[in-house]
Amino acid sequence: MRSPLDGLKVLELARVLAGPWAGQLLADLGAEVIKVESPIGDETRKWGEDSFNNNSSYFKCTNRGKSSFVANFKKKNELEMVQHLAKNADIIIENYKVNNLKEYKLDYKNIKKINKSIIYCSITGFGQNGPLALLPGYDFVIQAMAGIMSITGEKDGPPIKPGVAYADIFTSLYSVIAIQAALHSRKKTGIGSFIDMSLYDTQLAVLANQASTYLLNGKEPKRMGNKHPSIVPYQLFEAKDGDIIIACGNDQQFKSLCNAFEWDFANSKKFSTNKKRIKNRTELISELSNKLKKFKKEKIIKILNKAKVPVGNVNSISEALNHVQTKSRKMIKSISGEKFVRTPILYDNLKLSYKKIAPELGDSNLVIKKNIQSNKFWE
Repeated sequence: MRSPLDGLKVLELARVLAGPWAGQLLADLGAEVIKVESPIGDETRKWGEDSFNNNSSYFKCTNRGKSSFVANFKKKNELEMVQHLAKNADIIIENYKVNNLKEYKLDYKNIKKINKSIIYCSITGFGQNGPLALLPGYDFVIQAMAGIMSITGEKDGPPIKPGVAYADIFTSLYSVIAIQAALHSRKKTGIGSFIDMSLYDTQLAVLANQASTYLLNGKEPKRMGNKHPSIVPYQLFEAKDGDIIIACGNDQQFKSLCNAFEWDFANSKKFSTNKKRIKNRTELISELSNKLKKFKKEKIIKILNKAKVPVGNVNSISEALNHVQTKSRKMIKSISGEKFVRTPILYDNLKLSYKKIAPELGDSNLVIKKNIQSNKFWE
């Protein structure tokens, strides 16, 4: 069974997360990905205190399926090898600061002269233009500047960042969408594309309903902890033995919640519709909280599952990774004894390609150099 992107050649001039995650997705989809690294390597190889086979778990989670090619751009012969790869690549992903690749003739304008069909995806903190374009921008800074931290956390607490690099991951996903759309266009025209991806733009775009609330109504969204600004009840509740989430997305689900426990709230004029529940949020949540505290989590989940009301336990990472649903969906894969969470895409007639673990630094240098010199590589 073939993979969707079999035969495509990707040159990754990227480090840390946003660029490498996009490269990894393309590798999982079947593309051949060569990751170009400096002699000291991607800095995430040494991030954190944990390591597995001499590389950090951080590096391993975002570089699966690639080959590593070490090149010092200051050395002419090594730079020429990278330029050779660029000339024959289908896709380039890079996350250097704006204009930093010009001196090496690895920027889009120079590559387009030798490879008119190249799809060139540039991922930066703030994009190719604007007053901040030349500044570096890590995910944490972008989260702060583009609004998500202002609405994350408790009402009276400080702004909080999500537990993973939210802006980086979303930018990677949008980048892969853009790359695949450009591939489709190239089939018709034979001409490649330059893709300008910005962490800042992406973070603004995925503010979703929170941005819409401000743009359409002029209301500044605020931090609400685990509550939802537009739906009630849709939040964390404390059970007798721990926390659970109950998420009623419509009036019928709220009625089902009440009926399941034989409560009369759904018939009250104060709570019969979502608008009324929002208006009377404090009173309703207080009533529900007092009642739910009397039940154990397992009992609440059993009752609400039967009633078709969305409910879930607040799992730890280990609990989530070892959950029966995780196992049923075969979300945990293994290559050479290294476990990882698979890309969450399943096809009926195509397969994803989990070829190899994240590469050792320069693991493919000998093969790539030899084949380039004999004109047998990416020609």
